[in-house]
Amino acid sequence: MLVETFTVGMLSTNCYVASCQDTKQALIIDPGFDFPPEAQQIFEYIEEAQLKVIYIINTHGHSDHIKGNIALQEKYDVPICIHPLDAPFIDRPNKEKYPADLLLNEGDFVQCGRELLKVIHTPGHTPGSICLVGERLIFTGDTLFAGGIGRTDFAGGSISDMAKSLERLIGLPEYLLVYPGHGETSMIGEEKRTNPFLNNKNETMLF
Repeated sequence: MLVETFTVGMLSTNCYVASCQDTKQALIIDPGFDFPPEAQQIFEYIEEAQLKVIYIINTHGHSDHIKGNIALQEKYDVPICIHPLDAPFIDRPNKEKYPADLLLNEGDFVQCGRELLKVIHTPGHTPGSICLVGERLIFTGDTLFAGGIGRTDFAGGSISDMAKSLERLIGLPEYLLVYPGHGETSMIGEEKRTNPFLNNKNETMLF
């Protein structure tokens, strides 16, 4: 799977275009752009690479990850995918055409050409946060960052849920390349060894 990263919006969200090179099918993950030029650079990349967008995926429902949903949906005529617990975040002006989101639950798979991404429900940052796990990579949204984790002090956040979600992630293969919602890429193994939120044995971790 080829992944192109676009840093967009006021909060520098990582928007990913993930594609299967054999079929040219593509996913757009977390389109949090605020400004038309940010959308245009994504449109141009997709056109130049001759990709066919099949889904827009939100790892969770915060505005800095979903602001570009409608612009992309109008451009590519594809459904928006999100966990049911975060679906209320989604504004749906095209309800007649898209009466419901494509809801992603724990254990579901998203297929992009010959590539499969497994949905893992990882609440903590929001009730419906998800990660997408492929053969050699994982999109972690705002659950896990390089050297950090997502905040749990927003409405719907939960320290205890986040702790359980992180336990699941550190049990994944260490070779998985981590594509987070903000910041640089990392590896699961690197985070297990160096991320203070995954190594702190105290019960009073700050999230």
